[in-house]
Amino acid sequence: MVKIPIIDLKAQYETIRDELRQAIDEVLESQQFILGPAVEKFEREAASYLGCRDAIGVASGSDALLLSLMALDIGPGDAVVVPTFTFFSTVSAVTRLGATPVFVDIDPDSYLMSVKQLKALLTDGCRAAAGGNIVERKSGSRIKAVIPVHLFGRMCPMTEIAPLAANHRLRIVEDVAQAFGARAALAAGDSKAAGTIGVLGCFSFFPTKNLGGIGDGGLIATNEPKLADTLRMFRAHGEISKYKHEAVGLNSRLDAIQAAALRVKLRHIDEWCEKRIQRAGSYEKLFLATSLIKKAAVRIPAVSSDKSHVFNYYMIRAQRRDELRNFLTGEGIQTEIYYPLPLYLQPCFTQLGYRKGDFTDAERAAEEVLALPLYPELPAEHQETVVRTIADFYRK
Repeated sequence: MVKIPIIDLKAQYETIRDELRQAIDEVLESQQFILGPAVEKFEREAASYLGCRDAIGVASGSDALLLSLMALDIGPGDAVVVPTFTFFSTVSAVTRLGATPVFVDIDPDSYLMSVKQLKALLTDGCRAAAGGNIVERKSGSRIKAVIPVHLFGRMCPMTEIAPLAANHRLRIVEDVAQAFGARAALAAGDSKAAGTIGVLGCFSFFPTKNLGGIGDGGLIATNEPKLADTLRMFRAHGEISKYKHEAVGLNSRLDAIQAAALRVKLRHIDEWCEKRIQRAGSYEKLFLATSLIKKAAVRIPAVSSDKSHVFNYYMIRAQRRDELRNFLTGEGIQTEIYYPLPLYLQPCFTQLGYRKGDFTDAERAAEEVLALPLYPELPAEHQETVVRTIADFYRK
């Protein structure tokens, strides 16, 4: 039986082995492991690639979110708008600071924060307060920011979210953990990289990401110099000079070996994103050649060539999802469920007062989504096997 992994990091490593080892050896020879020249070079190259003024390397994508909210002075009495369906750290960054997450349901087709539901929250679910702020009626907290999550590699509709946020004086913190390399079409002929439309953009370099490191790592993008300075201070214990601390920060520095590896991988990111899009297109053709779509047994994501979706994951919605997954596992095909439980139903957030049934689109997605194998080096015959095996399951 052929084993088909959901991702094969070794396949990517084989293509850049010599580059990667040389870059790491240079760091080992320098013996400069914390921040230093390698990190500074990566930060400049990342900022150039993204088209932003500053890029600040940090220890993880989770820290990128936490530090960003700290830099915006978000804390007790404040609220941050978040999607119902995403990875845990999007919301834990809010609650760690004593602020209140305010959930907005997802669009059922894209899994992204619903613009319709966001509008409803900001108009019907809030009231005006002094200083031009708005207060959520349910919690009584001032809403100061919104975190659109570019989930699974797909960009949120920022041309709609950005003006909504501006009209209500909300700062946008983009969660780009799963979408490095994605771009949003703005005005005619103009586009911006994911993470550069809001005031801050937060990236993760967890190894499975489109731009993945060889361990943990993260980045914050911004065009505001004062925020960049604050973030650099916060990532180093709030230190402004040796042993002088302006604030209580974190120990969240990107290390030099990660930066060296990421500099190598950054040179290949556009090629890898194109290959992900191509393989998503191959899946689409294979699924359309079956009767699965017509019978509504499976729903597949839309594919476009404009890099608004760079497919960190290839997500389908499937009837009898859990049975299908067990069947695929038995046939040697690895899949994953992202995410089996919406965040507002997590046990650690029960004090927020949400209940099952509050956000039906997120709950339905949690019961139906399934990630199929996808990575730049995925062989065509493996994709054919995956789709054929799914078709076999629904013929039973």
